[in-house]
Amino acid sequence: MLYPSIFRNDFFDDFMDWPSRNSDTGLMKSDVKDAGDHYELTMDLPGFRKEDVKIQLKDGVLSFEASTSSQKDEKDEDGKYLRQERFQGTCTRSFYVGDGVREEDIKAKFDNGILKVSVPKEVQKPQVEENHYIQIEG
Repeated sequence: MLYPSIFRNDFFDDFMDWPSRNSDTGLMKSDVKDAGDHYELTMDLPGFRKEDVKIQLKDGVLSFEASTSSQKDEKDEDGKYLRQERFQGTCTRSFYVGDGVREEDIKAKFDNGILKVSVPKEVQKPQVEENHYIQIEG
């Protein structure tokens, strides 16, 4: 399965074309900003609490899951229901961040329904230089 990447220049093209079950509800809208040595991801999660959100890094894919449930019961004096509503839902979102990113390097903060995540850029490993030998004459 392909995930949108935060490393390519056409991220927003991938983001806009990415099929998502969340796109109809407007949940988990995200902004990704290049901040030099890292990326800043801001995700809107209105109505969710910090405890409702889980973030996981596995095989270079950063996954977000937010779950919520609510129940509203209204009864009259006799205990008969006038209205009974229940809601339970889960939203997920995933981004490819690279195999070189480690879990301990990712920082996340949740405040007033906004999740802010700092993801370091994948460090390019220096290529091993081949040995060059000088030809000896004679």
